[in-house]
Amino acid sequence: MPVTGRLLGSGRTADVYEIDEAWVLRRDRDGWGDAAAEGAVMAHVREYGYPAPAVRPSSDGSRTDLVMERLAGPTMLQAFVAGTLDAEEAGAVLARLLRALHTVPGRVSADARILHLDLHPDNVILTPDGPRVIDWANTEEGDPGLDWGMSAVILAQVAVSAQPIAAPALAMLTALLADPADLTDQGLTEALRRRAANPTMSTEETELLAPAGELIRSLAGWG
Repeated sequence: MPVTGRLLGSGRTADVYEIDEAWVLRRDRDGWGDAAAEGAVMAHVREYGYPAPAVRPSSDGSRTDLVMERLAGPTMLQAFVAGTLDAEEAGAVLARLLRALHTVPGRVSADARILHLDLHPDNVILTPDGPRVIDWANTEEGDPGLDWGMSAVILAQVAVSAQPIAAPALAMLTALLADPADLTDQGLTEALRRRAANPTMSTEETELLAPAGELIRSLAGWG
């Protein structure tokens, strides 16, 4: 395993280390990731003009290490907390990013779409050149309804919680679903199932899934 530089940040499953002013190393802690596959998807969507970071191969071909472009700017969540981005705008940006992503054809099947499956405010960095989408570890090819469902469920879990940002999360979710969206009942059902099976979620987060689903169906006008 190569020597790393200064630790820049940590998520649920990975750490990000400094390489130099232009590049960082994202390392999965538990060894379950496939850095080469993730990097290939990021390179693919960039070919279609989608705002993902540039990537380059790891020097040792590691499955857990991904070398990618170093981005300057706060995450969308950090910008909201700092008061420089309002909740409605955040939700609208997420909707635009989902719609843009789903114009990209699959790498395996041109009839399928590229799905991010973890597109939420902490996975969007607001750079001087515009928003950039990070953390492509969960990506698949399939129907856009699932991607919309995953983003909606992530926001809805916060919206129905006791967290201080519950009300803003509801505003983000409402804005996300305000424009004509490709959310489907099938996609929402599958998103809820996948979130329930996610081993990184706490018991408290899992218990919020049922009311989160009810909230989304209400906002979608499904009764």
